[in-house]
Amino acid sequence: MSRTRSVPGPVPKKRGLHHVFAATGYSIGGLRVLWRQEAFRHELLVASVVFLLHALTGVSMVAILAQAICFAILFAAEAINTAIEHIVDHLSPEWSTFAKETKDLGSAAVFCLLVANGGLAVGVWLRVLGLL
Repeated sequence: MSRTRSVPGPVPKKRGLHHVFAATGYSIGGLRVLWRQEAFRHELLVASVVFLLHALTGVSMVAILAQAICFAILFAAEAINTAIEHIVDHLSPEWSTFAKETKDLGSAAVFCLLVANGGLAVGVWLRVLGLL
């Protein structure tokens, strides 16, 4: 009698509309994970304030669209940074230089996009106020 274990093969890929619905479900799951991150909730709050101030100061739709794209990129970077942190925590539960530097790099990417969003918002407001 053989003692070999049967290893299941790869899960067949979904096609067509089934793929679209599955991908949407995965994205919603990712947004749920992201929502649990305090940093993301802070960024969302800041984005809300920025868009409110844009509306109150009569910022053009082109500038609002540019800001929306910039914030979307920030949120995507925050999602990637969160994924990196989850992977690193899983692979390196103890403190290590590898873990610290990897997390620092993800954080630096988010920081760059925070600065870009802030610079865009301030530049737009200065332009609307005639100071730029």
